[in-house]
Amino acid sequence: MPLINESHPEEFILLGFADRPWLELPLFVILLITYPMAIMGNIAIILVSRLDSRLHSPMYFFLTNLSFLDMCYTTSIVPQMLFNLGSSKKTISYMGCAVQLYFFHIMGGTECLLLAIMSFDRYVAICRPLHYTLIMNQHICILLVSIVWLSGVTYAVSEATVTLQLPLCGLNKLDHLVCEIPVLIKTACGEKGANELTLSVVCIFMLALPLCLILASYASIGHAVLKIKSSEGRKKALGTCSSHLIVVFLFYGPAISMYLQPPSSISRDQPKFMALFYGVVTPTLNPFIYTLRNKVKGALSTLVKSIFSSK
Repeated sequence: MPLINESHPEEFILLGFADRPWLELPLFVILLITYPMAIMGNIAIILVSRLDSRLHSPMYFFLTNLSFLDMCYTTSIVPQMLFNLGSSKKTISYMGCAVQLYFFHIMGGTECLLLAIMSFDRYVAICRPLHYTLIMNQHICILLVSIVWLSGVTYAVSEATVTLQLPLCGLNKLDHLVCEIPVLIKTACGEKGANELTLSVVCIFMLALPLCLILASYASIGHAVLKIKSSEGRKKALGTCSSHLIVVFLFYGPAISMYLQPPSSISRDQPKFMALFYGVVTPTLNPFIYTLRNKVKGALSTLVKSIFSSK
């Protein structure tokens, strides 16, 4: 099967908020501020996790991967958004749309699975502390991350390739800010019930099952925490999980509302706000959420002090 539809239009017009032009300037300014914040925040997390020996643990290895994912995730859509919001030309080439489609869904699918692996790591750390170093050793961590990335790539390549084969019947207007699978399916003409069904089934494996694993992990963690007699011990155990739980709800909430329903039933503005949320808001907030942790704050302040002292 060819990767792209040979009868495709030369470019797509991304309508975005064309019906509400007053939204474009505020949104442009917000993206212009939040995008550099997201990039710098995630780079800071990666640097402190690699440079501070106290953070050389499985949890921060996974966090480094999450920060890298968030940088790529937001970069796959924000520059295009800024270009379209800042100019009268609201277009993206067909090839640019295809590339964005692949990268956006590779990062999104991989992040779904990575968050589940991170919750399993917290489960082992709290519920099986004596076996933690044995279970979550370096080889296992690298293997888990490799499987997660491979699964994300497989999902995105297969699903995006099938979507790009749909006939468009000359239609080249997408009522969205970016190229995204549900919106392309909704725009396509002809019979697309099989594509909707396939997307729903795949998203059960990529969204619903990882979320079930996360909920099961935290149910076990909650049960284990209740057995801890000291309030200090309970506080420490909950402190290691709170930041991850916040990130899970920020990411999974919008993603589930977007992908676990048939594309034909998606409202007009839902994809736009959801893409802004899990493609822009979440990658920007994640570094700030994780720097609330004492270890990360301490490592970050040490890094900043060392930079200034060297100068």
